[in-house]
Amino acid sequence: MIFRKRDTPETPEPTQPVRPGSKGRPTRTRKEAEAARRRPLVVDDRKEARKRDRARASKERAEAQQALMTGDEKKMPLQHRGPERRMVRDLVDSRRNVAEYFFPIALIFMLVALVMPLIKPDLYVTMSTGMIVVLWGGILLCVIDSLVLRRHLRKRLTEQFGSVERGLVGYGIMRAIQIRRFRLPRAQVKHGEQPR
Repeated sequence: MIFRKRDTPETPEPTQPVRPGSKGRPTRTRKEAEAARRRPLVVDDRKEARKRDRARASKERAEAQQALMTGDEKKMPLQHRGPERRMVRDLVDSRRNVAEYFFPIALIFMLVALVMPLIKPDLYVTMSTGMIVVLWGGILLCVIDSLVLRRHLRKRLTEQFGSVERGLVGYGIMRAIQIRRFRLPRAQVKHGEQPR
């Protein structure tokens, strides 16, 4: 037949003996290396790419949440990292803050003040006056405590680091306002314990 290929046995390529320390294959050209690195700007399967991105973001959020619970600074969100912020957290957590006790007490008092007049209407004026006194008195105590905390934080941070970075004192005061059980990152020192 004219167009029929002749079956020729393939001759094996001559192999070079593998030298010690060599990779055993020829080095690829620049064109081949660039082609291997090249990725499209827009992926072919967008749905799959979105799913991968969501899974990655979810994993990162879970790791950050776990780090906030355990105190692992490497995986914490950026706003909680650094030795200065750790010191501020430890200073706040080692003292008893007025605000962490005031807000739960104020909430209970407000509920009682709202319910009692329904039970005994003649107590309405007394309860509302008492509620105003307790709330404003508690707010005043929280402000005074925050000023004392501010002074204490500035003094300790200046002693330890030489200067006070912007936002650190506010970070400490916001932490002091939160109820200790709900603070994130979790408290690493007990009340009265010296900060590390």
